[in-house]
Amino acid sequence: MQKYLYVFLISMVPVIELRAAIPVGAGFGLPFFYTFLACVIGNMIPVPFILLFIRKILAWMQNCRVKFFNKVSNWIVNKGERAAAKISRFEFFGLMLFVALPLPGTGAWTGALGAALLNMRMRRAIPSIFLGVLVAGVIVTLIAYGVVSGLDWLI
Repeated sequence: MQKYLYVFLISMVPVIELRAAIPVGAGFGLPFFYTFLACVIGNMIPVPFILLFIRKILAWMQNCRVKFFNKVSNWIVNKGERAAAKISRFEFFGLMLFVALPLPGTGAWTGALGAALLNMRMRRAIPSIFLGVLVAGVIVTLIAYGVVSGLDWLI
């Protein structure tokens, strides 16, 4: 049970998210389905909070007297604006595809930040991010649990 908690918590960490948590679950020898489920749930928990509060938090950080907060907020806004630029053209499907890319920095956290900066409605952003997390989870699970490595004979 403790290993599932580790996997669940790792999937909540920005940037690495389930892209790192699923291979950790595979390394622990956990069954793929339960690892996948724990990671998807863990990866989605922060999303509504990001959508609801990130703009207020960033505004506070940008107006704060502590220069470190100013630098961090500027970095986050720049990252979010780059994500928003990629997402905005196709909005729902653009956000889903952006989150689905199993690369660091393209997950649910950055997708939620981009959606918030685009003022995307929550009822539209959450399903899009969820579908992206599911696709990324399937891709990473296939790779981490060796389904794809069974095709070694092709190489």
